Amino acid sequence: MNCSSPAPLLVLRVLADRRGVPSGLLIEAAAAADDGAAAPAVVAALAALCQEFPCLYRSGLDARLAGLLRDLGWTELAAPSLFRADERLSAALLPSEARWIDGDWCMAAPAKEPARQAASRSLALQLVQLVAADADTHEIEALLRLDPTLSYQLLRLVNSLGMGVVRRITSFGQALLILGRQQLRRWLNLMLFAANKDDIRSPMLLARVSVRARALELLARTRGLDKLTQEQAFMTGMFSLLGVLFGMPLPAILAPLSISDAVQGALLRRDGELGALLDLVECAERGEPDALAVRIGALQMTPCDFNGAIIEANHWMLGALRDSGARHHG
Repeated sequence: MNCSSPAPLLVLRVLADRRGVPSGLLIEAAAAADDGAAAPAVVAALAALCQEFPCLYRSGLDARLAGLLRDLGWTELAAPSLFRADERLSAALLPSEARWIDGDWCMAAPAKEPARQAASRSLALQLVQLVAADADTHEIEALLRLDPTLSYQLLRLVNSLGMGVVRRITSFGQALLILGRQQLRRWLNLMLFAANKDDIRSPMLLARVSVRARALELLARTRGLDKLTQEQAFMTGMFSLLGVLFGMPLPAILAPLSISDAVQGALLRRDGELGALLDLVECAERGEPDALAVRIGALQMTPCDFNGAIIEANHWMLGALRDSGARHHG
């Protein structure tokens, strides 16, 4: 995303409703190097974003930026309606005026899963392992047949995409062939986070990991990294929350997966360029604008580069939520 002038550094936070379902986006902005005016490309992307999802800004935001957002259709947040939760979410403990829920509550340890849901999540992880190992399509198809929910979701995805196919897709083998390994890998990664409908954390974890994965991929592209590294960046973001999802040490989860040394180093030690990109996005999630600006400069990117990736990643996240059935307009 090209910028003709310095842009404010923007961070978007996904807000949940009282049920824990992603329902809005809250924008945070650090001061720009000039008068704070957003670049035209960023303005257009922000306008498009608020057409898809409720978008909010705080009352204390820079007056010119707030006016711009208001003109684009964004809504000023009523302070009492925002509640921060960093422990397990319980609607019964929320203040009556709380409409929007912020915080890291979705990162809390998981409750014990019902056996059926745990089996579905475990099967999805086995499928991820097979795809990562470039297993034969027949092996993947045989395992997929063991879970009616995943099977249904796969056929639904391929049929909904169209992908230039005139007739309906009715077999798993046909669906796998048409979808392709890269898209299959992405879909399975997302299904890991969407598999347990009884886990209140699932929709928000899916939202967070979707933004991470797509943002890392786009930032890798901005850095001029090759297609393989861009795909590895996506995988790094997607796998970065598996430990939170399963309530297990991440090294134990990664051990049986056939992933590259670059991805493993980024996930476990924040090594290399992939590790630096993951650290950058995690810094944004923590809401540390000064540290974020330093990291962006160290990676030889501009605020506009970062803004473009974050806004596009949130667009992509909304599609992932919609496809999984987790999206809700609050």
